[in-house]
Amino acid sequence: MADWSSRLQALRNAAQAHFRRGEFLAAERYIAEALTLDPQSAELWNNRGAGQAAMQQLDAALASFTRALELQPDFQRATANRAHALFQLQRYAEAIGDFEHILCANPDYPYALGNLAFCKVQCADWRDLDGLCARITAGLRAGKRVVTPALATALLTSPSEQLSAMQIVARDRFPHAPPMWRGERYHHDRIRVAYVSSDFHAHATAVLMAGVFENHNRKRFETIAVSFGPDDASPMRTRLKRGFERFIEAGTGNDAQTATLIRQAEIDIAVDLKGYTSHARPAIFSFRPAPVQVNYLGFPATMGAEFIDYVLADRVTIPDTDEQWFSEKVVRLPDCYQPNDRTREAGGKGLTRTEAGLPENGFVYCCFNNSFKILPQVFDVWMRLLRENPGSVLWLLADNPDAVANLKREAAQRDVDPVRLVFAPRCGLSEHLARHRLADLFLDTLPYNAHTTASDSLWTGLPLLTCIGSSFAGRVAASVLNAAGLPELVTTTLRDYETLALSLAREPARLAALRAKLAHNRDTCPLFDVARFTRHLEAAYTQMWERAQVRVRL
Repeated sequence: MADWSSRLQALRNAAQAHFRRGEFLAAERYIAEALTLDPQSAELWNNRGAGQAAMQQLDAALASFTRALELQPDFQRATANRAHALFQLQRYAEAIGDFEHILCANPDYPYALGNLAFCKVQCADWRDLDGLCARITAGLRAGKRVVTPALATALLTSPSEQLSAMQIVARDRFPHAPPMWRGERYHHDRIRVAYVSSDFHAHATAVLMAGVFENHNRKRFETIAVSFGPDDASPMRTRLKRGFERFIEAGTGNDAQTATLIRQAEIDIAVDLKGYTSHARPAIFSFRPAPVQVNYLGFPATMGAEFIDYVLADRVTIPDTDEQWFSEKVVRLPDCYQPNDRTREAGGKGLTRTEAGLPENGFVYCCFNNSFKILPQVFDVWMRLLRENPGSVLWLLADNPDAVANLKREAAQRDVDPVRLVFAPRCGLSEHLARHRLADLFLDTLPYNAHTTASDSLWTGLPLLTCIGSSFAGRVAASVLNAAGLPELVTTTLRDYETLALSLAREPARLAALRAKLAHNRDTCPLFDVARFTRHLEAAYTQMWERAQVRVRL
């Protein structure tokens, strides 16, 4: 018995040590062996699931968490872990049940309240959303761990509240670590810039940034990719690998190991393209592997972390009055913070409106934003537009089945026939771009705007109407429209947004003039001039590097 107990404890200790170092496969082997000795241990099954989830083996992780809960139904950590796995598998409605169960047992369980709210908006379940938001705001003001970064950008309209939320997350998840870079001065012929991301494949971030990587001035900059995401063997992956001078595969390394790679490469400027988005690894930057560390593009808010020095923005996304709500120093690009690649092509076989389920003659409003961005206040406006414009439809992205069902229910409750909501399935980029040609006007969301979807719309020649918000995430479409030379499509109130949307549907000549202007601007406006953008970005990097040189000399 003593030998059995000692062996089991040794296996547990070994698994825990490997897990803490990010060596998940090794941890899995020790846990599997431990389970042969103690198959009824809910803790071991939960730990096995945690390792599987860390390796993105989500279905296996879900089964492990479920087994842990069969053995110990009140195991809150396993319930939370299963909810996270369900969320990543986009099974939001099932995750809602687990988060509600956690909150019933422990109303202050870390981040459970925010995760519940985010799951609900992901599937357009707005029941008691106001109550949830009030509880989240109260918890945030009390300094509690209630809101995740994703939800903070989606629902919190106050930049000051967003800063508070991110600072709580940063303090909680990234305790101070000894810096790997300790003030050494590098002597390089060129500035070494590393872009750190899991999205170097067929992904929206890659679509936006590919042209930048290719246009960097190699006489002045040495560009390195640090990739911890999958190799999808796509043409985009091949293009990206050609676009960098060095491409470091760091997918199997833990955060400290990846940070060590950056330090050993003597990177001058490390750019985090993920922030706190899905599959992000901000802990890499918490080890301070580079003299200059930048929050850029992927996460439209402050990170609230001491180890991030700069955030890249523009005059629209972060006005002067909002700088106080960013823990980073704000560096603004002159036109728009968002890059765009001119090689995107709208392909496809020429889908017709009938084939897409759209009316041949009716006015087509569309919004291809993810479902979590669609909230009741804007949806109310959309339904009034449909009621005021007989024969019109609203074309949305079929993000997940629960969102489709709930949005149809919400339409019916607003006296709109649910058949007037048409849902487009997800598809490849070229086909997605092509179908924009079937719509008449893109309607933006608030408080979280269209981002990549905004530039997609304009690139295809589809006018986009936005209402500028109060946070970075709610001001992106306005930035994009200004850079495209279409400021007249930026409104400042939802009333003006609604009035203009209705006017454009009723005045074909006015809408046609906007389309013509957009088509004329596309080849000359700053939004789609990737070479111009890259020069501005390089100027910003140079300024950051020069500041760092002064700091090192001091």
